[in-house]
Amino acid sequence: MYKVKGSKHFAFAYPVQSEEQIKEHLDELRKEHYAARHHCYAWRLGADHSRYRANDDGEPNNSAGKPILGQIQSFELTNVLIVVIRYFGGTKLGVGGLIDAYRTAARMAIEQGKIIESVVENYYALHFPYSQMSNVMSLLKDRDLPQYDQEFDLTCDLNTNIRLSESEAFEEAIENLEGVKLKLRFTA
Repeated sequence: MYKVKGSKHFAFAYPVQSEEQIKEHLDELRKEHYAARHHCYAWRLGADHSRYRANDDGEPNNSAGKPILGQIQSFELTNVLIVVIRYFGGTKLGVGGLIDAYRTAARMAIEQGKIIESVVENYYALHFPYSQMSNVMSLLKDRDLPQYDQEFDLTCDLNTNIRLSESEAFEEAIENLEGVKLKLRFTA
C-alpha cells in the first residue's frame, strides 16, 4: 500500500496469459474492493509486447493507467497485469500527484513481487512422408527437441517446440527436407 495525503493506493500484480484471465482478476478485485473510488490498471501480453492496455477508471486522462504501464515497460515485463486501487482520502492530489502515486504504487507491486522468467517457444506441427522419418528424427535429436502427439504411418505427424531464438534456423533446416511440411501452431 502506498499512502499520500490520506489517499490509499493498493497495488496488485498478476502473471497472466490471456485477456480472459485479466478480466477475471479485475472482476475479483472490484468485488473485493467495491468501496474504492478507482480501479486503475495496465497490462501487457505477448513475447513481442504487441498487446497492451492502460485504463484510468475515472481518473483524469493518462494520470493512472499510463504511469502503471510505464512501470511495466521500465521493468521490461510482459504477460502481466497491474491494478492499483485508490481509496480517496479527502484531499485532491492533482494530475501530477496522481501520476506519481500510481507510478509509485505500481513500482512497489513489481519490486515486492517475484518476477517469473520464462522461455518463449514456438510450437510446431510437422507432417512428412515416412521416407523422411530418419531425417526428421535426426534433426529433432540434434536439437534435443521433444516429440509428442506422434502418429507414424505412410505419412507421419508429430508436434514439437523450440526456443523462439532458435526457431528461424530450425525452420530453414526443415525447408531443406523434401516433402516435410511445418506449421506454426502458436508461440508461448
